[in-house]
Amino acid sequence: MVLKTHGLTIGIERVENDIFISLKAVGTLTHDDYLAITPLIERALEAIEHPNVDVLFDATQLDGWELRAAWDDLKLGLKHGKAFQNVAICGNKRWLQVAAKVGSWFISGDVKYFDDIQEALQWITNSPDE
Repeated sequence: MVLKTHGLTIGIERVENDIFISLKAVGTLTHDDYLAITPLIERALEAIEHPNVDVLFDATQLDGWELRAAWDDLKLGLKHGKAFQNVAICGNKRWLQVAAKVGSWFISGDVKYFDDIQEALQWITNSPDE
């Protein structure tokens, strides 16, 4: 019997108007995952008039999104796209590079793909917006 691992870990840190969100996805993201994380992100953003958000997304163990979850992700990006300054996507699949390019269409900040999590973290923490 093969067990499929699935999960999503989120961390949110705030210093004044700056918010750092770290996400790690394992398996396939579902609509239920977005039902759990969207309120957390929304509460963090609604507390600030002009938030500056940096995101580190560890997608090295991500298999993909269910269709409804992909829609949830798009809605979140459209609603809060102006708040996102830098989004680093770390993965090991070609389609994630394409996803990073498409994601940049929906947010005002920069989206970059990385093969190495340390390089991604360094780019986020050394961004000129900090």
